[in-house]
Parts: sequence; C-alpha cells; structure tokens
Amino acid sequence: MRIIGINAFHGDSSACLISDGKIISAVEEERFTRIKHWVGFPKKSIEFCLNNSNLKISDIDFICINRNNHANYIRKIFYIISKTPNLKLILERVKNRKQWSSFEKLIKDNFPNDIFKGKFLNVEHHLSHLSSAFHLSPFKNSCIISVDGFGDFTSTALGYGNDTKIKIHSKIFFPHSLGVFYEAITRYLGFKNYGDEYKIMGLAPYGNTKYLEKLKKLISLEKNGKFKLNLDYFLFHKTKHYETINNQITTGQIFSNKLIDLLGPPRNINDEITQFHKDIASTAQKIYEETFFHSLNYLYDKYNNDNICVAGGCGMNSVANGKIKKNTKFKNIYIQSAAGDAGGALGSAFIAHHSNSKKKEKFFMSHSYWGNEFSNDYIKNLCEQNYKLFEKENFITKYFNDFTELNENLAKDISNGKVVGWFQGKMEWGPRALGNRSILADPRNPKMKDILNLKIKRRESFRPFAPSIMREHVADWFEIDDEVPFMMKVYQIKKEKRKLIPAVTHVDGSGRLQTVKEQSNKKYYNLIKEFYKLTKIPILLNTSFNENEPIVCKPEEALNCFIRTKMDILVMGSYVIKRSQ
Repeated sequence: MRIIGINAFHGDSSACLISDGKIISAVEEERFTRIKHWVGFPKKSIEFCLNNSNLKISDIDFICINRNNHANYIRKIFYIISKTPNLKLILERVKNRKQWSSFEKLIKDNFPNDIFKGKFLNVEHHLSHLSSAFHLSPFKNSCIISVDGFGDFTSTALGYGNDTKIKIHSKIFFPHSLGVFYEAITRYLGFKNYGDEYKIMGLAPYGNTKYLEKLKKLISLEKNGKFKLNLDYFLFHKTKHYETINNQITTGQIFSNKLIDLLGPPRNINDEITQFHKDIASTAQKIYEETFFHSLNYLYDKYNNDNICVAGGCGMNSVANGKIKKNTKFKNIYIQSAAGDAGGALGSAFIAHHSNSKKKEKFFMSHSYWGNEFSNDYIKNLCEQNYKLFEKENFITKYFNDFTELNENLAKDISNGKVVGWFQGKMEWGPRALGNRSILADPRNPKMKDILNLKIKRRESFRPFAPSIMREHVADWFEIDDEVPFMMKVYQIKKEKRKLIPAVTHVDGSGRLQTVKEQSNKKYYNLIKEFYKLTKIPILLNTSFNENEPIVCKPEEALNCFIRTKMDILVMGSYVIKRSQ
C-alpha cells in the first residue's frame, strides 16, 4: 500500500510517501521553491516523492490531506450563530475551505499525464498531528498532545495511543489557543514574520518574569487540563490576521489596544530591544510553560502512563520540552523532527495506513533523513562547470577517496577556527539542520557566535547556536542523560563544562542539543569523533546551512551560499572546497 500525505494551503506545505507503513520520503515545499514557510499546493514535494521511488500518481493507493472541513462542524455553526463574527472573516474561511475541497482537481491538473485511481482521505488536523507523533514513536502506548494555533477549529487535542489506535480524549476549540497567546506576544515584541516565535525562546533567558501578574490576564487555567484566553486582549477572532501573497504568509494585527493599555506601545521591527522586551519574553515563556504543563499533568493523572508524545506547532518550543521531566511525572518523551504543520502530512498518511492495512506494527522514526541526495559524480560535474569561477576566486578543490582522511583534515580545520559548510547524504525532514545540511564550527571559541553572525547568518545576537554531541557523552556534559536526535529539547549544560563550550552555551547555561549516533548518521558522527580525538570535546557547533533563506536543498545552493558568504570551507560528499589564505 502506497500513500502520499500532504500539508497544503498553510505554512510549511509538504508531502511524504509511505509504503506498507514505512517512510520512504518526506520533504517540505520551501526547500524547492526557496521561499520560507511556503504556502500552497506542494507540487514539487509530491513530484520528488514519486520520482524518488520511480512511481507515478497512478501507483498511489491513497492521497491524504491533514485537514477535514467536516470536523467539529456543529461547533463551527454554533460559534457563527452565537458570536456573529466579522463577515470578511467568514468569507475568508469559506475561500480557504474551497481550496481544500479542490484537491481532486489539483491532482488532476498538476499530473495531467496520468490518472489517480486511488482514494482521497481527509484527516482532521489534530488527529494528523497526534498520529505524526505517536505512530512514529517507539512507544506501544502513550499519552499524546497536539498544541498549535488552530486547525479544523481546534487549537489543542489531548489523547492516548495504544498499539496503533488513537483516542482523542478532549479538545480545546477556537478561539482559545496557547499558540495564539505566544504569537500575540511575538508580534507585540516586534517580530512580524510568520514563524518568528522561536526568537522569543532565544530572548527569554535574558529577562526576568516580572510581568506575570499582567500577562496572566491574557490566559487562565481551567479544569481538566484546559485553558481559556481573555478575548478582550485579542483581535484574531474578529478580523483576518493572516494573508497569503505570492505563496508567503503575512501577519497582521493579532492583539487589541487593551494589550497596549496593559503593557505600553509595542516594539517596532527596527527598535532597540530593551530590558522591558526581554522581561516580557521571559514572562510569556513562563506562562506558556505553566499552561503546557497544566495540560500534560492532567493527561498523566488520567492515564498514569510514563510516555508522552508531543506534536503541533507549539511542539517546537524546545525550551518547554526540555522541562517536561522536571515539571510532570512523564519519564519518556517523543517529538518527531517536523512537529509543526509539515508533520501533519506524515500523520495523515499513517492514519490512512493503520485504518486500511492489515499490517498493524508501528514504524519508529529514529532519524530525519528522508529528502533528496546527490552523488559524488553530480558534485564533480558541478565543480567542473564552475572551474573558471573557482580559479577566479582562488578556491582550492580536493577529492578524498578516504572519508576518514577527510574527517581528520576537517576536524583540524574546525579546531583552528574555520567555518564549514557540510552537505552530505539525504536532506533532513523538518526545520532543523541535523548534520546533513549544516554549518559547523568550534564550540570552544567564545567569539564563534559573533563570527558566524558576521560571516554568514546575519541574525539577532541573542539567538543561540546548537551543540551536536556524540550520544554516549551526553551525561558527561548535560545535567540530564537523554536521547534528542531532532534538536527538540533544551537542557542545562553542566556548570563545570559551560566555560569549555561557550559558543553553544546560552546565557542561562542551556543548550539545544542534538544527540548523534553512528547508526543514524555515520559520517557526521565520525567527524565529531575526530574532533573529540583532537580536543577532548565530543561536540560540534551546528547551525542550519542557509543565509536568511530555507536550508539549502541542492549542491548548487550550497555552493552559492558558500560564494555569497565568508564561509571558509565547503564539503559536499567527498569534495572539499577551500578559500585560499
């Protein structure tokens, strides 16, 4: 049974292919279109999934979409009748619904040379999220939670997974949303782009939670793990606050003047970030965590199960995720690498599989490498095509027959302060670079954070860089021993170790770690191992291979990024390209 899962017409459009309950491919459309958080029909992602397996659309049994317009229908009607929302908002919802209902036509129009003979399946948004977490986890049974902005009139779903079945216990419906609370504070602090919420996580440790009394007026905890927004402080339920222009989401005003009366004027995008803004970020993160743990503790008390699977856009809050064990009774946590809406493509596909297949065993997603890859011959041809450019720029190119030798040389370069673009194997699934499309550097260098921002990243100084660590060394360096392959949890670095790796130690002593195992990524693991042999540090600084754009997808994009920036070395497959001294 071959199934294509799709997330479309919202941020992070994506597609995946599973076959007999196993992931074959999973990619996000932004990597191909080169537009962050690309919105629309993920044609290029679907084409990749098909071409990667030499399939046609007629070979597919199910096409699944992580949206069901009929879900929570009575709730929607009741809300419209009782609240009489803005007519423009209703018309926008209708327009959005039409997009989702036209999928059969879109498949036919975009794949005109073949006929899809299978079935279409609409899967409720949060059921897709829950599936993307539980059905890919190592747990036979587990509590599950999905938290995000909104999807199918719901912001949060709490449930339980047993074997391959998922039961949704309760939901929190529109207009109450923990994701919207966090988004409102993000916009108030002057971060206007869709998906900027992660910046609040980076800013929060610089502040204090001195505005708890004020910000708690925006959200209250309710019985049974639920919460409620004080809608007087918001506008999103009255007016349209998202708009799609050229397949990009633009955000509008989400909070009301009452929030301005409470806190003062919002920060403009180019204003200085003051201590006040840092304190607001810190307070918002604290309230988010308290609300999140409130729901988690209810789940634990109801099911008394040590396992928890987390999904939804808020599942990307790695700071909160790293505090789950300290603030709840859960002992084991699974969050897959694309916890947000992109991951719903996988969830919808696995719902279809487990609903229609006799094969009931689960699939454990232990790594994120489900995208495209390129051969050494492809990279060689690219280098030959750019021979004159390399000569002009005084680039030095070398091919290594032995990858051990390559790693030995590269570990020395990194230990000497060089910044390396590392392009290997299959592209990662999700927003994190996890060792195949990464920029790497020495975590010991106290100036490396500034060097990277000056040379390449050009991003806010308060945002930390991540440590990639050999799995067996986690307990020696962090205050907890946990497996974090997808960089989805932030943990405290041991106090005596922080001075050894200042480039990846945040201001509060934390690090958003990625654990690396040889069986999951042999090349990356062995490079870290070579660095460890040289320095006694089993860690590399890892950040995404990009420059204010989606993470690079193809060797051409990696080369262009290398040329545009002041990166010192580019490694693609067995080829190493260096700037001459």
